[in-house]
Amino acid sequence: MTQLLNVEDYRRRARRVLPRLVFDYVDGGAEDERCLRRNRDALEALPLIPECLRDTHAMDIGIELFDRRWRAPFAVAPIGLAGLVRPRADALLASAAQAARVPFILSTASNTRIEDVRTAAPDATLWMQLYVMGERAIAERIVRRARAANFEALVLTVDVPVGGLRERDLRHGFRVPMRLTPGTVFDMARHPAWLLRLARGGMPQFANLLPDDDDAPVSAQTQAALLSRTMDRTLTWESLAWLRKLWDGPLLVKGLLGAEDARRAVRHGADGIVVSNHGGRQLDAAPASIAALPAIADAVGGRIPVLMDGGIRRGSDVVKALALGARAVLVGRPPVYGLACDGERGALSVLQLLAQETERTMTLLGAAHARELGPRHVDRPTPRSLDEQNGSAQRPPESTRGKPSIYPARAPA
Repeated sequence: MTQLLNVEDYRRRARRVLPRLVFDYVDGGAEDERCLRRNRDALEALPLIPECLRDTHAMDIGIELFDRRWRAPFAVAPIGLAGLVRPRADALLASAAQAARVPFILSTASNTRIEDVRTAAPDATLWMQLYVMGERAIAERIVRRARAANFEALVLTVDVPVGGLRERDLRHGFRVPMRLTPGTVFDMARHPAWLLRLARGGMPQFANLLPDDDDAPVSAQTQAALLSRTMDRTLTWESLAWLRKLWDGPLLVKGLLGAEDARRAVRHGADGIVVSNHGGRQLDAAPASIAALPAIADAVGGRIPVLMDGGIRRGSDVVKALALGARAVLVGRPPVYGLACDGERGALSVLQLLAQETERTMTLLGAAHARELGPRHVDRPTPRSLDEQNGSAQRPPESTRGKPSIYPARAPA
């Protein structure tokens, strides 16, 4: 069996062990998937600059955030419908995060009940991600249950006024109710281990939308809205005050890509920001998260912590985000690839791999602690003029030679 040395190895293995419908749901993005690729391209385009002869004998890649110590500067991002990959996926991911001593963020679209995730990971740092659909009473019930189960932070996702056009999912008939094509049924039958686990665990449901004894059942329309990430379009910045009445812990806003929105988040009392384009699954024309990060970090000016997700596949990607102003990053697809390959053990292996790569990269940069990283460690490309982008600059015509130029003189190299 091929040795799994990096996240891409786990991704390739996951593609083999999962039916195409499930793999494409995890792996895919919106429309032409340009934003999905842009996340990776932008990270790969940033070289790192080492500082030599630095004392790195006592390495510490951990961070402290909201009075909690993280062993590594990343958390497991919220992942909806992870139960398609493996039964009890959310509980398994939470247990892996507990073992890695990093936070786990449970999605509103999870397939394991809030209380069962806490039982599976009693000592984990658990956060709750919140989608607000048309029926706000559902969101209120989820927030109350998360607080009762000792979840420590609430992450409000704000970049889903309407679901992104995920064409891979549409081709597979991935919707509520599910409409399987003959080809998809045949593909599922070609993955007997996955099919057997599904048969034993049952078709995943939105477990935290299921009614308690005293609650009314959730409508099919609400479940479809959650699957397509179509949320309450009356939600505004002023709505944070509504959530503050329900939640007294740290409140983060996830899905910001602009500096002015970051300033609004601070003004309206958010305790943190997650710079995110939803992993390339919403607006295909959105910028890469790493490209949006520096301006948002500058706008916030250290008043609240800034986190980032989108395209993280290596420990060096984690380091680049920290150097450009993030306190931590969220990783979504990588631990799910591990989960597909080997359950909880596979997810933990991916988290440990990312931690090892992060430590190695920081050591090579000469940074013994995350707080020592800064923009000087990243070789950010400088914008080129249009003439340079289109080839050599044209010589000015004879009639203009010797006359004052309307363009400023270029500084000497």
